[in-house]
Amino acid sequence: MTAPRVHPAAIDVAGQPYLRDAKGALVPLAAVKATDLLMDEVVRKATDTAAALSARLKRFKEMAFTSVGEFQALLAQEYDAAIGGKKGNITLTSYDGCRKVQVQVSDILEFGPELQAAKGLIDECLAEWAAGSGAELRALVNRVFSVDKEGQINRAELFMLLRVEIADERWQRAMNAIRESIRVIGSRSYVRFYERDAPDAAWRAIPLDIAAVG
Repeated sequence: MTAPRVHPAAIDVAGQPYLRDAKGALVPLAAVKATDLLMDEVVRKATDTAAALSARLKRFKEMAFTSVGEFQALLAQEYDAAIGGKKGNITLTSYDGCRKVQVQVSDILEFGPELQAAKGLIDECLAEWAAGSGAELRALVNRVFSVDKEGQINRAELFMLLRVEIADERWQRAMNAIRESIRVIGSRSYVRFYERDAPDAAWRAIPLDIAAVG
């Protein structure tokens, strides 16, 4: 006769199995609904697997950075020169041209109080210019200074705004204020993987994001 299966989260109290509920209370296992028990087991099994995969992915990421770094160090030693882009960016390609690894380093930015001064100057310009003119510019400015859920401005649109050339002296001062507001407070490194069927085919990213797989 096989022993009854014990729930993985069961707590033994004087020989009787209990489960702890969301309020911290111990509930006799026999008093927990079968659907709640099943849901609990499904969630625990899925999250245990996810945690194990996350740990493996972390080790893989560390291995990938280490492998690329060691290769760069080997080349640097052989050629007595740093290998890679100015910020550490580098692309490595397989001998057949069908696989590649990219390491990219991007700056982490924050913006100082000069940004608000720039916004004031931009608003002055837009207020004085004809209401019907520069609709695209107005839309761009609105997108730049429309903060997201984290209170961050749209950085991609901000750099697009810096490329707009307008002779107005106030506009020039505003652009200078934006540039002076930018602070580099760190960097973040990314590693990405690509493959293709032939050397002249388009690259396909190898997805490591669970939402992008399959």
